[in-house]
This record gives sequence, C-alpha cells and structure tokens, in this order.
Amino acid sequence: MKPNRKKLTAWLDAIGRTRVLVFGDLMLDHYIWGDASRISPEAPVPVVKVERESFTAGGAANVALNLRALGAQVLLFGRLGRDANGQRLADLMRQHGVELVADSFSDDLSTIVKTRVVCRMQQLCRLDREAEPASFGLDPAAIRQILAPLMPELSAIILSDYAKGLITTSAIATIQALEKCPSLLALDPKPRPSLTHQGTGLLTPNRNEALQLAGLMDEGGAFPAAEVCRRIFERHRPERLVVTLGGEGMLLSEQGEVGQHIPTVAREVFDVSGAGDTVIAALTAGLAAGLSLADAAALANTAAGVVVGKLGTATASPAELLEHAECLA
Repeated sequence: MKPNRKKLTAWLDAIGRTRVLVFGDLMLDHYIWGDASRISPEAPVPVVKVERESFTAGGAANVALNLRALGAQVLLFGRLGRDANGQRLADLMRQHGVELVADSFSDDLSTIVKTRVVCRMQQLCRLDREAEPASFGLDPAAIRQILAPLMPELSAIILSDYAKGLITTSAIATIQALEKCPSLLALDPKPRPSLTHQGTGLLTPNRNEALQLAGLMDEGGAFPAAEVCRRIFERHRPERLVVTLGGEGMLLSEQGEVGQHIPTVAREVFDVSGAGDTVIAALTAGLAAGLSLADAAALANTAAGVVVGKLGTATASPAELLEHAECLA
C-alpha cells in the first residue's frame, strides 16, 4: 500500500500529538571529508587531504531525530560522557527539539564516537572510540529512579539497542515493570546470548537478526518467513513483528502469523546507514498515533525510501515524505 498526500498529512498530524521516549545507546558520528590523489610513501594507503569535518547523531540519538523529524515530541535517555563530544551531541539534540534527560551525563564515561574518513563520497575507514559495554550499564534502581517520573506522559518507548551496554535483559524487564509503562514498547534488537526479552509491543529485526532470534542459520535462498515468525513468537512473544529485508521490503507479523509483505519503495539506494533507525522511529510513531500496523509500515517504508538516498545517518522530513509519496502515486 502506497500512502497518498492526504493520508500522509493526516498521519503526520496524529503523530504530532504523541510523546515518545527513546532509551538506548548514544553515539556521535564524526565525518572527515577529503580527497586523495596519491599513495603514501610510508605504507600502501591513500593520503587524504582533509577538506572539512562534520558531526551527526548516531545510534539512539538518530532514532530520536527521526521521531522528531516526523513531528513527535521526543525524550531521549542514554549514557554520555561529560566531555566535549557529549556536549556536542547534546547540542545537536537541543537544536532539533529533542529533550535530553539530564541524567544521561556521567563523569565516569567517555562519549562513544564513530569517526569515518570519506574520500570522494566513499568511506575509506572507520575509527571507533568506546569503552567496554559494562561501563554503560545501569542497575534497576537507577533505571526506576530516572524513568518512573516520565511514564505517565508517554505514548510509547523505543529501546534502541546497539549492544553498547545500556540495553540488557535486566533493563528491559525493569522498564516493562514500571507503573504506567506504555503498552507500546518497541525494541530494535542486536541479538546476543546474554540478551533475553519477552512481550514487547513491537520488534524490528533485520533479516539476519530475525534468523538469529529464531535460532536459525542463514543458509541463503528464500527467507523462511513462516518459520521465523512462528519461532520468534514462541521465544519472545512480541505483539507485532516487522522484519526489514533490505531491497525486498518488509515482512509484517502479528501473534506469530505471517502477515503482509510490503515491497521497498526506495527510488535510489545511496547509503543504508541508519535506515533501521528510521524504520523503528516511523513504525513506533505511527502505532502511537493510532495507525494500523500496515499503515505504520507504509509510513516507515516511505521514510526509509527517503533516507537511503542520502549519505550517512539521516532523517525524512514531512515535506520529503509528501514528495516521495507523490512520486510513488
């Protein structure tokens, strides 16, 4: 189903009345842009002449920006160092109207930074600066103290998991047990043996993550949709499951049953970085606004079709969504 301009406008109006908390792994994306015309005499690597640098939001912060771009009111909690990079990311959030929970800052942490060197629009390498996952975890008492006062005003919660340490089995269970926790608790998972979860309102794995959650090996060939949906429901009991399949679109499932398959609407794929952030943001915003799963997925598919045409993590504005929908009509 391809949304038209009138329908999209109504959806976006409804999203503007929602308030969503993003709880997850915060990162600062740092880009070094340049050009290379020679090979270093010191090693067989290109010499990059730096032209400029830029900083954007990564991880859960990018999910928050995608929600805000759709018009939702957004609260964001993650773990930031009280350092220059943490302040830079906080400033980015404020500039875009995202409310960063004050308890996000810690004197004992360094902010996670991903530095990408880009030459002639091609990424040459990535440099990661991050501490061990245990540094970013919080005990249940701390989570309750920080989040409990926020619950009454929320339409939904997104758990944005990049396996950096904040999203744990204990953290998920603690949030689910909070009084007045919204029923729409969405999880974008990074499957690993140490992480277990049951009964989320929405689960949004990609193809490989879905196979891992189902306990299946990737043997190539056609995606085993029925078995994946059944196994994930038996193991994790999500109310709704949306599997993103890249160029093959999205598979929708409710209560373990295979539902609709939505083909991709991307006109041009330039960079898939952050597309998963866009999908969970749009799906959650749509469901929180009262859309059906099929309509929320159509919104998410349209938004993803916009962002994959951009370099790096990105968002889709209402104007871009409306333009994209018209092009698809």
